[in-house]
Amino acid sequence: MAKRPSKHLRTPRPLLAGGAQRRVTKAAGSFIVRDVPAQRAEKEYRCPGCSQKVAAGTAHVVVWPDTPPVGVDTGLELRRHWHSHCWAVSR
Repeated sequence: MAKRPSKHLRTPRPLLAGGAQRRVTKAAGSFIVRDVPAQRAEKEYRCPGCSQKVAAGTAHVVVWPDTPPVGVDTGLELRRHWHSHCWAVSR
């Protein structure tokens, strides 16, 4: 069986393809926010808002900058998984 190439070497998936997403503006800038329902949350992540685990099977949001900063090709490199509450109360 052939080994899949590293995710860092594969072509990135389109960020705006499908899913329930929206643009949100906060003091820190403009972001794309995508809802991840519990049944699609297959992996565990670390929430940047509270530094706690976002457990597999937990509904949450994925957030990335609408316009990536200089030196970054796409927001894909900066997307993070947040607890919905942590994102809602963030600046």
